[in-house]
Amino acid sequence: MEALQSILNEVIKNKSGYVTFLTGAGISAESGIPTYRSIDGIWIKGTKYHRPEEFGTLKYFRQEPEEVWQYNLFWKKLIEEAKPNEGHFALTEIEQLLGDRFRLITQNIDGLHQRAGVQKVYEIHGNKQNVRCSKECSGPIAFPENVKQKEYTEDLTQEDIDGLKCTKCGSWLRPHTLWFDECYNEKYYYFDTAYDIADHTDILFVVGTSGSTALPVNIVETVKIRAKHIVIINPENDTYFHYILKGFKTLNSIQENSSSALPKLSAMLKEIIHS
Repeated sequence: MEALQSILNEVIKNKSGYVTFLTGAGISAESGIPTYRSIDGIWIKGTKYHRPEEFGTLKYFRQEPEEVWQYNLFWKKLIEEAKPNEGHFALTEIEQLLGDRFRLITQNIDGLHQRAGVQKVYEIHGNKQNVRCSKECSGPIAFPENVKQKEYTEDLTQEDIDGLKCTKCGSWLRPHTLWFDECYNEKYYYFDTAYDIADHTDILFVVGTSGSTALPVNIVETVKIRAKHIVIINPENDTYFHYILKGFKTLNSIQENSSSALPKLSAMLKEIIHS
């Protein structure tokens, strides 16, 4: 951490580009939310077993909307029961310390960063607490209040089905999340904004993500091309990000959970800023 303190001292005193955090499923897992690609991410319905890459698609939703919604209402229950952890709250403190220089790009769809108090959050995979019309006649809206969370085995009721229909055109509402057979865009998923942030970032913290989706990898590659500083915070030291950054001169790796490392980082920034 001493080397990182020296780097942060340089970055903070330069007063130029962003201090950016890219967060993934690891920080949410510390709040009890299963990672989507883990064994907990498998959906079992009757005798059918689904991998996320098969089940989490627009194609499957069009074929089996009720089944997809049953799964998502179960996830809604997991999310509502989860609470922000020390890592989330540390990022709130860091935002308050850095002000306009702070940016948070997250792959997470649970809204825990906002519940912890972070203001500048760019959700590049959407948010399960919002929905939108599957025919795109209307943009994202808050989750319908009359549609309740579900246990793993509960089917949809007629009231649930009625509540999950668009009030404008009558089509199914869909979760406001990016599915595996869809592309990033600026309208819903901050595609251009994420690149712009990366292009103006002086130091990037990659927190609790292994690098399994395209845009996060491209964000890291963009910062790397600019020869700026990158810090990986992850208890594992063999992620894809470690692979693509091998030999990168300004890489720091902190092999800790985010709930341990981020409070230390917050304290370090506070010391630098107030010194």
